[in-house]
Amino acid sequence: MPRLAILSAGGDCPGINAVIRAVVRTANQQGWEVVGIRNGYRGAVENDYTVLGPNEIAGLLPRGGTMLGTDNRYDPASFPVEEDGRIVRKDMSAQVMANLEKLGVEGLIAIGGDGTMAVTRGLAERVGLKAICVPKTIDNDLPSTDQTFGFDTAVRTATDALDKLHTTAESHHRVMVLEVMGRYAGWIALYTGIAGGADVILIPEIPWDPDVVAQTILERRARGRMFSIVVVAEGALTPEGERVVQRTVPDSHEQVRLGGIGQVVGELIEEKTGIETRVTVLGHIQRGGSPSPYDRLLATQLGAYAAQLALEGKYGQLVALRQGKIQAVPLDQVETGIRTVPVDGPEVMAARAIGISFGDR
Repeated sequence: MPRLAILSAGGDCPGINAVIRAVVRTANQQGWEVVGIRNGYRGAVENDYTVLGPNEIAGLLPRGGTMLGTDNRYDPASFPVEEDGRIVRKDMSAQVMANLEKLGVEGLIAIGGDGTMAVTRGLAERVGLKAICVPKTIDNDLPSTDQTFGFDTAVRTATDALDKLHTTAESHHRVMVLEVMGRYAGWIALYTGIAGGADVILIPEIPWDPDVVAQTILERRARGRMFSIVVVAEGALTPEGERVVQRTVPDSHEQVRLGGIGQVVGELIEEKTGIETRVTVLGHIQRGGSPSPYDRLLATQLGAYAAQLALEGKYGQLVALRQGKIQAVPLDQVETGIRTVPVDGPEVMAARAIGISFGDR
């Protein structure tokens, strides 16, 4: 049997298992076997794999996370190896290719975000890896696709939390601040804030003034609305233009871990309004749980399309959602950087039209 390999790298995300399932089923339909590489590119170096067939993928569709495990700290080009009792970094790219060749693998499907795509492109350039990338992130910030699977589920989770905070805020006449994920883009905060009826949304793309936020809350009080809901993206800047960093992880692709801006916002609101303010940091619960129907559908489409491209030998592609269609984008043409929220986009304009403040006026 000809073989494909598949791995997931970077952060976990609802919908990865749906991609894996779609790849395996599409390949099996045409007489191909699929090898699952465990724990991202670490498993590719260490030859840690499992053969995936109908039994192995049974029941995967509603499962969150990734059955193959994932890791965001290992790049074969700079892989930690122990020598003489100390850890040194070595280029293990050739080892990845040797392992895949021993397994009889024709090509690799890599599920991941910007870091995974960069590693995959590097392997293709250095050692000729034949690969197709499937983009994934709950943050929805990859520039070459209109939406990533996992985002819809994360927004649903955050909106559900906001609904619950809404009732307790109203009961106690408090201000509730909800900090959500999103890295350096405000998509999760924006969609959650609109869907959950927030009064203020603070995102990285729009500088905000604490006096404007306080005025918004006090004006609501003057109208008899004794509580307010504020949603803040983890990457939102402080009034001084700085990001709040929780910690750094030196050996990770994404070394900076954001977190703490919600507390900054809450303290400023309480100081300027005198209203009791509580802060909730939603955290990794946004990554977990069963993927939404939309994410299952999108992940399945991307996985099936990626497998079909691989079966046809059309490697060096990213599969992406563009203008409502699943399309292939050459990896060497994939845009780098972050897809941020357009400040004059339809979502921001709609939010402003219904009276949501972004703290800028």
